[in-house]
Amino acid sequence: MDRKHWVIAVIAVTGAALGASFLWAPHAPAPAGPPATPLGWQARIDLLGGDGIAGNGAGKAAQTRFSDPWGLAMGGGVLFVADAGDNNRILYRGLDGAFQLLAGGIEGFADGQGSAARFNTPSGIALDAQGNLYVADTGNHAIRKISPQGAVSTLAGDGTPGFADGAGAQARFNGPMGVAVTSDGRVYVADTWNDRIRVIATDGTVTTLAGGGSPGWEDGQGASARFDTPTDLKFDSHGNLWVADLQNNALRTVSADGMVSTRVGLPDGERLLWGPMTLAITHDDVVYVGERLSGRVVQVSPHGHLVAVAGSDALRFARPAGLVLAPDGSLLLSDADAYRLHHLLPQTAASTPPQLGPSPDNPLPRNQGRWPLAPQLGWHEVTGTLGEVRGSFSGESRHHLHSGFDVRGDVGQTVLAIASAKVSSPASTWTLGGQAEGLSLDKLDYIHMKVGRDAGNRALDPARMQLVYNEAGQLDRVRVRRGTRFQPGDALGSINNQAHVHLAVGPSGYERNAVRLGFANYADHVAPKIDDIALLDGNNQRLTEKVDGRLRVPRDMGGLQLVVEAWDQVDDNLPRRRLGLYSLGYQILDANGRALPGYEQPQTNIIFNRMPPQREAVKLAYAADSGITVHGSSSTRFRYVLTNTVRDGVLAGGVMDPATLLPGDYTIRISARDFSGNEAGAGRELQLQVL
Repeated sequence: MDRKHWVIAVIAVTGAALGASFLWAPHAPAPAGPPATPLGWQARIDLLGGDGIAGNGAGKAAQTRFSDPWGLAMGGGVLFVADAGDNNRILYRGLDGAFQLLAGGIEGFADGQGSAARFNTPSGIALDAQGNLYVADTGNHAIRKISPQGAVSTLAGDGTPGFADGAGAQARFNGPMGVAVTSDGRVYVADTWNDRIRVIATDGTVTTLAGGGSPGWEDGQGASARFDTPTDLKFDSHGNLWVADLQNNALRTVSADGMVSTRVGLPDGERLLWGPMTLAITHDDVVYVGERLSGRVVQVSPHGHLVAVAGSDALRFARPAGLVLAPDGSLLLSDADAYRLHHLLPQTAASTPPQLGPSPDNPLPRNQGRWPLAPQLGWHEVTGTLGEVRGSFSGESRHHLHSGFDVRGDVGQTVLAIASAKVSSPASTWTLGGQAEGLSLDKLDYIHMKVGRDAGNRALDPARMQLVYNEAGQLDRVRVRRGTRFQPGDALGSINNQAHVHLAVGPSGYERNAVRLGFANYADHVAPKIDDIALLDGNNQRLTEKVDGRLRVPRDMGGLQLVVEAWDQVDDNLPRRRLGLYSLGYQILDANGRALPGYEQPQTNIIFNRMPPQREAVKLAYAADSGITVHGSSSTRFRYVLTNTVRDGVLAGGVMDPATLLPGDYTIRISARDFSGNEAGAGRELQLQVL
């Protein structure tokens, strides 16, 4: 890009840049000042770029594909995007509304002009008053600068992780993720895995403003303060630096002299925020927060009131990674795990449901038949499938839906990567020592293992999976930096006391059925078995009265639930191993065996092709006496409610209304299939007499 083109792009304010809603009307008188930010508004979510499929393309919105869209910055109506993952590039959205390459495009560490430069997992970005763009180059442990002419240089850091203050290349960072710039050109850095806030002066000298040598939660001055995985920084109107303190689930502020205070969050109290990862702050100090765990965007008023303006159980973002304000006060959001950019505007009327999350057509990881245990191309027993009912340790048998694919293994057995992957999350491990301890590698989660440790808690790969100990010498956590790469067969950990590996494909709320990956020597020729078919009335009581061997169904008794108990097995599994089904539906046939209108094909209301995000999904998919023996149930029973809908990420209640049927004899025929296409044959019909 030449200088003339760049300068025009930076200073232009045009409807083509991001939409007319960003601009003052042509020829309108200049406003006296920006209006107050409305509180408690609800967002209409528009698509700005990406189709939900990971890729490497640039052009109009629908043609652009991202690999890991993260940091956003905006100047003069032009939007800049840091696209990490396999792309490692900086894009901008130009005057014609198309995304274009600014710099990078190949993973590496090199200064240079435009595409000759190299980045490794660029995360947060920020503009200064002169149009220079600063990049937190996470995987290179450096802060980079892109001039208005498109020239990339290294401001500080030498590509080696560590901690050192000093001039330029003598300084060291550890996976920095956030940057912010003052009006006088100082660059502030969220030095994420050093748990510190650093400052780069205009002469390039790096100093530490706040934070100590270990993760924690302490307010105070300078080095006495503690952060835990800070990921983003923004300044408010009073010059306070706000910090998204991810693992503390808190918002912190740092004054100019290094005094750290907690603004939102309680160290030992109720959780107010769920993984704050990115920030935007208005002219009147209203703070917007993108939450990693909830998939929400939350507004925090100057008085501390919290309201979710976008995102819910049913309509959540996959991973809100970057936020920036448009000139009109609306929000732009990068959803990293959905490979999309969104525009969030105040909702003035009912709108069509937004396109959220990764596309169901997104390519699956290329595991080439590998299992997560040795032998990777052998055979292993399957102990759980997507959508099965799961309970809790408190005795609730229908607590949640099983989100993945379970492979039996011995306690202490080494868990192996099944596909090439790059860590995208800044919090890629969780629940140290717990039964659900796990590691996220891009699209795949590996759960129920000691991450980075063998059976004796010895480090397996300390360079990539760092064991962090507290002051008492106890293991506090395992850290795996954003940008770390793994290859098939790499050791990831060892199976914990759950005696299996749980594989989940896709971000929370958008998990896909991992059986689709394909595993060597996996076969399923066993047809599902149906043990029971029941109709339940409005009080969840089973209809039992029969007439001439047929179940008596009064036409005036109201809506009924159709409940089917069924289960499956796969080849070579233990006889006692019961697995859940993939799809279930039903037809209604008349006395001559003909399908009624609308039932020519089974109404397949339940398909576990992907997880529904809503918490109540388990209680719509399963009747009350369902459960497995591990948690809250005396026996494994999958009792599916076929009149409810749980499929394609959609959740809805429903009933079968006998008033729609004329008096006479009918048959309900069940369709119950596993993923391999085997269908239950015996016991699939229920004879009715409607009176």
